[in-house]
Amino acid sequence: MAAYIPVPRDLTRVKSKVFFNLTKRQLICFGAATLIGVPVFFLIKTTGNVSLAAMTMIIVMLPLFMLAMYEKDGQPLEVVESHFIQAKFIRPRVRPYQTNNYYDVIIRQFELEKEVDEIVVHQEKKQKN
Repeated sequence: MAAYIPVPRDLTRVKSKVFFNLTKRQLICFGAATLIGVPVFFLIKTTGNVSLAAMTMIIVMLPLFMLAMYEKDGQPLEVVESHFIQAKFIRPRVRPYQTNNYYDVIIRQFELEKEVDEIVVHQEKKQKN
């Protein structure tokens, strides 16, 4: 019997694994979550309620887990969030459709030249009188 190893077709999506089949980003985020979550657990556990301590630890560590694992269309969570914030809050919702029509530019230039010619003719008439 032959053993088959799956090989991805798109090699650009393959990420280098560092330790325990985790990427460097995942290791950093999980390490930070551990450094924050475990002390929180032991601080709240002193009150006597282990369930509350465990739930609080999960809630505190969840954002870092999301940073480590969530990816949409090849973009990490912070990039997706920045795009969302840009689209919803920073950029205007209504973008007026504006074109730079070549013929409109020619017409405007013609009208400006006509106006300048009228001013020049008017000045020449004043100077002759």
